[in-house]
Amino acid sequence: MVEIPILRLPHAEGMTLPAYESEHAAGMDLAACLPADMVLAPGKRALIPTGFAIALPDGFEAQVRPRSGLAARHGVTVLNSPGTIDADYRGEIAVVLVNLGDQPFTVTRGMRIAQMVVAPVARAVWHQFTELPTTARGAGGFGSTGLKQGG
Repeated sequence: MVEIPILRLPHAEGMTLPAYESEHAAGMDLAACLPADMVLAPGKRALIPTGFAIALPDGFEAQVRPRSGLAARHGVTVLNSPGTIDADYRGEIAVVLVNLGDQPFTVTRGMRIAQMVVAPVARAVWHQFTELPTTARGAGGFGSTGLKQGG
């Protein structure tokens, strides 16, 4: 378990803290902290505030991800998924929602709009070589492993 300081911003009065909605949930739900309802037209995006700022410990990040129900039922998703919150960021967490559906979607105050997963971060160190070790796949890129399992 990772303890994370959280700051409720003044416009988030009455909002609940981000929370896990089931015993084994990987992500905490984030809710919209809007002063009034916002209609997100098809094809449009908006930056939705959550009303909270956090102080992640060194060596961790928070990933903002879509909620599957919003995506499946309404075509509403997180545009820059997963969005990354770095350990040194102290501003308000906000979610870039996009409506990829064919109907307007209304975002209301307190609506659960995304989920946040806290994860450890591995820092990489580059070691430059003149060639890389070979593999069976080699430089095969997008689609190179085929569409069917086992073949």
